[in-house]
Amino acid sequence: MSNRYLSIENVDMTFYAKGTQSQVLKGIDLTVDRGEYISIIGHSGCGKSTLLNIVAGLTESTSGAVILDGKEVNSPGPDRSVVFQNHSLLPWLTVYENVALAVNKTCRTKSKAERHAWIVKNLEMVGMGHALDKRPAEISGGMKQRVGIARALAMEPKVLLLDEPFGALDALTRAHLQEEVMRIQDELGNTVIMITHDVDEAVLLSDRIVMLTNGPSARIGEILDIDLPRPRDRIALADDPRYNHYRQEVLRFLYEKQRKVESLAQRRGAVGEKEKDEKEKAKEKRMAKA
Repeated sequence: MSNRYLSIENVDMTFYAKGTQSQVLKGIDLTVDRGEYISIIGHSGCGKSTLLNIVAGLTESTSGAVILDGKEVNSPGPDRSVVFQNHSLLPWLTVYENVALAVNKTCRTKSKAERHAWIVKNLEMVGMGHALDKRPAEISGGMKQRVGIARALAMEPKVLLLDEPFGALDALTRAHLQEEVMRIQDELGNTVIMITHDVDEAVLLSDRIVMLTNGPSARIGEILDIDLPRPRDRIALADDPRYNHYRQEVLRFLYEKQRKVESLAQRRGAVGEKEKDEKEKAKEKRMAKA
């Protein structure tokens, strides 16, 4: 039985600038269950981050609605915390102080001692308990992202939103953080929506993969259920035929189905231009005869 928690209902997004308009998203419908891990994948420019920003309340959709736990999302709120590709830590604050900034704003019912314990617990959860007094300039990129994840989790959000959180990291650090996110999600049962370009990452981490068509007017092209047992071991999965099947399905969508759609659109565009040229030439001939 579905445990529908988050609902994205017929969301459109059109940007207007200097008398022109560009429709980025068209008719996005998606429901997410409590505790589900969803990855959104698609080619660059298809509107993945725009969709995430709409769920976060950072961008208002042109039409449609986002409903979280029975309430409409129309502005940012602590029930949705975001981890960006850029860690977004304040450089003049320590690791501890960066997390405390969020906790002090969202956990006001906790006593000072309780808030301190909660900050430390979340930093220890991501393996950063040893670096409480260090500033961002004194730690590595992977450590900064760990702090960003700790800060987001410390807000106790209903939905954790990850916008390519590992995209700027080296492969080894990326793998370590993927393991950490899987462990934390298994432990806490968070509802997670993640934007990614990485097919292997999407298959490894997700319960479902939402594949967007190419823009403009991107839609949900396919949704792939990932039926792999948890906890997941990336080394064991490398030889798992189901893992490789899911991987191939995503690749097929991104690099075969979308290429065909794009090629068809290009051909239609070329035919349209040809017809336009022929009409212009015919018009010029009529004017010359007149």
